[in-house]
Amino acid sequence: MSRIAAAFTDAGADGRLVIAPYVALGYPDMPTSVALARAYVDAGANMLELGVPFSDPIADGPTIQRATQRALAEGATLTGCIEAAATIRASTDAPLVLMGYANPFLQWGYEDLARDLRDAGVDGLIVPDLLPDDNEELALACSAHGLDVIPLVAPTTPSDRIGRVAERGSGFLYCVSLTGVTGRRQDLQTGLAAFLQRVGESAALPRAVGFGISTPAHVRALCGQAEAAIMASALIDIFDAAPPSKAVARAAAQVEAMADAAACR
Repeated sequence: MSRIAAAFTDAGADGRLVIAPYVALGYPDMPTSVALARAYVDAGANMLELGVPFSDPIADGPTIQRATQRALAEGATLTGCIEAAATIRASTDAPLVLMGYANPFLQWGYEDLARDLRDAGVDGLIVPDLLPDDNEELALACSAHGLDVIPLVAPTTPSDRIGRVAERGSGFLYCVSLTGVTGRRQDLQTGLAAFLQRVGESAALPRAVGFGISTPAHVRALCGQAEAAIMASALIDIFDAAPPSKAVARAAAQVEAMADAAACR
């Protein structure tokens, strides 16, 4: 059983959600992003989404765009991100899912990328600007090296297409909670419960909800409606607002609060 499958199986047996915080690799610098990843696992994260900085992150809002630009200015590269993933893997058995945009992966070469990610201990890959209809080469390379390719679906995705998308992916379905880009939100999107029910009726993969998941209350509201919660911008905002000496601890404290909410008690 893969680490991703095991994480969902264990969480389901305990009646809780998988908690998957996002780490912008290279932000504010690579050593600090690695420290954040480790702190999130210590705080109760069951899985990590590791973001590769890219110059045109079309799915991301202002917070992640700002982090991305800072990481690139600090010299973050795909090579450095893969090395960081290997460093994180050395200290945790939690699943690691790399999130990035297609162009750097295409330039690397899908076969080489899949092999190098496997060797670094990465378990899955999210590529938001590569449609499932166009990812056959990547999917074949990842399958050959034991990596999951995580598909995305949105509230605008028709039910029959949700099923087709799920068949082309593995690991879990990334359920985009809203029509828009990433970013901290006060409230969950109206209609999210109906969307998640529709996904559950159309596909067998576990549902992980991202985009706008910002508070423990948001996580608690997903109990019984999804299998995982992904949070990103809210954690970066908390990190940015804290004094530098306390930033990692404060972001990790939010992950701990969300992990507690994920117990669905």
